[in-house]
Amino acid sequence: MVSSWLPTAGQAMGGVAIIAILIGLVLIGLFAKWGSYWVQAYMSDADVSMASLVAMSFLRIDQRMIVTSKIMVRQAGLPIDGNSGMSTARLQAHTLAGGDVTNVVKAIIAAHRANIDLDFDRACAIDLAGRDVLRAVQTSVSPRVIHCPKEAEDGKTTLSAVAKNGVELLVGARVTVRTNLTQLIGGATEETIIARVGQGIITAIGSAKSHMDVLEMPSQISAGAMAHGLDANTAFTIVSIDIADIDVGENIGARLQSDQADADIRIARASAEIRRAEALAEEQKMKAKVTENRAAFVLVEAKVPAAIADAFRAGQLRSERQVIESTRPRPSHRRMHDER
Repeated sequence: MVSSWLPTAGQAMGGVAIIAILIGLVLIGLFAKWGSYWVQAYMSDADVSMASLVAMSFLRIDQRMIVTSKIMVRQAGLPIDGNSGMSTARLQAHTLAGGDVTNVVKAIIAAHRANIDLDFDRACAIDLAGRDVLRAVQTSVSPRVIHCPKEAEDGKTTLSAVAKNGVELLVGARVTVRTNLTQLIGGATEETIIARVGQGIITAIGSAKSHMDVLEMPSQISAGAMAHGLDANTAFTIVSIDIADIDVGENIGARLQSDQADADIRIARASAEIRRAEALAEEQKMKAKVTENRAAFVLVEAKVPAAIADAFRAGQLRSERQVIESTRPRPSHRRMHDER
């Protein structure tokens, strides 16, 4: 009965053949979908396994991008081991984190060619921070020029600064910067560089005694601006500040003095008008007092006849003769005796 459940030699060979066919079909299917990538990586010694390619399909990662990046790293002579190099797992992790693997790999290769210290972890951090790491490396290798100030919406392309003698200068500068990879994460952007350079130029011109000194030596503007460490805590290193354009504007000091003189004149006129109004008011007040005193005098004059009449009736008035006699000196007793 046991022998009836055992397959015969033909059945065993048929089962093995079926299993081999299934395995062959699976291998053919795998090779048809991922074989080209695997062969490409194998021929380039990029160390990408078939299992990694299958896993990338389930993780929805672009296999072509990973394989191409690994080949670029291998051809550039950079390490691709799992500890410190750009292994397949580390590239997949950066892709799943939302990074641009191709950009990171190109940046690392460019930095390696330019003898710039940039490892994979730092490049990934810069990329995930939202900065263009490849452009940063390119700017570090080949410095770029920033115009100061930036062209505003009104078309203004120069800075306005006033020297100590009151003359305005219109200055346009070009700032050559190189990317500082060590401060790229968290460092200030080029807007900060433009603002600081503009502030430094205005300060340098403002400290000049005359605008002629600035026109004779424009280099003192850039030298004064560079002395203040304008690239501190920024993502760039300032290579140079060059004055591209400088023009003489209006005499701000003379205009301010003229405006001040006009203001003083208006203040003086207002003060004079106030004094004139006060004088007119005082004049009217005095006129009112004169009129009041005249009225009082008239009232007093009206009382004089009545007072004279009352004096006559009271017998208090004397004639002119009586007044003269009362004022004549009387003779002494001795004189009267002699006369006798």
